[in-house]
Amino acid sequence: MGLRPATTFLRLALRRAARGTGSTPEFFERRTAVQALPALHQILGSIPWVLVGGIALRAYIPERMTLDVYILVHQRDEERVRAAFLAAGYRVTGLLSIGGLSVQSVQASEPPIDVLTRADVWLDDALAELVHDSAGYPVLGRSFLILLKLQAGRTQDLADVQRLVAHTSAEERTAYLQLIRRESPELIEDLESLYTLADLEFGNRAQEG
Repeated sequence: MGLRPATTFLRLALRRAARGTGSTPEFFERRTAVQALPALHQILGSIPWVLVGGIALRAYIPERMTLDVYILVHQRDEERVRAAFLAAGYRVTGLLSIGGLSVQSVQASEPPIDVLTRADVWLDDALAELVHDSAGYPVLGRSFLILLKLQAGRTQDLADVQRLVAHTSAEERTAYLQLIRRESPELIEDLESLYTLADLEFGNRAQEG
């Protein structure tokens, strides 16, 4: 069995990585919620949901502006979510190949929303252990967000994980590895490579201290 494309990409990145070319530790402490989102609390009511994707990063690292809005719900709640959006004046514009649906408001100024659905064993715990961004929106916990992005394996997802693990402690990194080892052990090498890349580019506070 050959290497995953993401693993091959990361091995190449490690060979070419330059030390100290990234943002300062102080930059990583910035938290904003500039990008406006629909009133998802009102639309979805008591249905458990959480922001994922690029917009979820703003709870942990400086905000990355993106036109994409992704939320994650449990697969068993998909029909309730669909009904809630339809009742709020949204229309379903398509189904997602990875599970879920896309919806669009009749208000043209609002961004489309991709509703991801999964039924992972860990999802109930993740939906019960939320973090909130500075605008009060629920965001997937950092370790689970890292897991999702590693599983996606796209170049932007890998870059996001690199920033998510920058300046994290040894204890935090051990916890991330434990989750990956339990849920997707084939991704261990990728995560360890991203630890190394993050430290090369952004520095390691523990080592510097």
